Amino acid sequence: MKLVLVEPALFVAHSEHNVARVADLLAPLSGSLSSDDIVLLPEHYAATPVRSEYEAIVAELARGLGCHVVGGSHHEDRDGTRVNTGAIIDAKGTLLGRYEKLRPYADERTRVREGRSLGEFTVGGRRLLVLVCADFWFSDVFYRAAALPDLILVPAFSVSRKPTPDYSRTLWRHLAVTRAYEFGAYVGISDWMHTSDWPTASGVSGFADPTAVDPDRLFTPTGGEVRVYELDWAALDGFRADRMARGFFWKPPAPEGAP
Repeated sequence: MKLVLVEPALFVAHSEHNVARVADLLAPLSGSLSSDDIVLLPEHYAATPVRSEYEAIVAELARGLGCHVVGGSHHEDRDGTRVNTGAIIDAKGTLLGRYEKLRPYADERTRVREGRSLGEFTVGGRRLLVLVCADFWFSDVFYRAAALPDLILVPAFSVSRKPTPDYSRTLWRHLAVTRAYEFGAYVGISDWMHTSDWPTASGVSGFADPTAVDPDRLFTPTGGEVRVYELDWAALDGFRADRMARGFFWKPPAPEGAP
């Protein structure tokens, strides 16, 4: 299974530009991906507030690439308010499910309400947990999951008040490595590219690999707008088995009522 992470140059309130930009960046991958491969898009990738329009955009991309697409998120009009929500769609353009941002951050709290739907999915026999941006920073959110994830995916828009992206990048990288090691899972983050325009993203896209022995490989940034990562499930299973054998891996109990 391959994981495709992106870090495109996007612009607030320019949905059509953003959608076209991401499609252009990913177009060279068409024909090289399998149906179980996964593309992760950033938070607020499409600015349309209409669910059907957003899901049609993500479905078109998924069909064109021939793989699953985790569609970042958008601010959806719902019942007189808005929710920061996203969808995962398979290679045939079929909706597998939706997820919501549980903990809106900073000024976003004035524009959307708290979400309620945690993003748990299965692709290729592997469990995915999708956490939108700030949700990744709340450890209690992980314990709402019905099962231990194999892959944690974070669509992000890493707004920062700092004059450079270094502070946020360092925090995100350390947290990604910590989550990956704690839960024995791969972690993928797709974010907006850092620019000088406000609001300023920090460009924190990258991949955390708990199986890495070289400390410099525990987190690898995308290093550009698109990067493809190979997910070695045998290595991950071996990592977990080793930690369990040494009594250094705590698998959280399933929530009450979970299968």
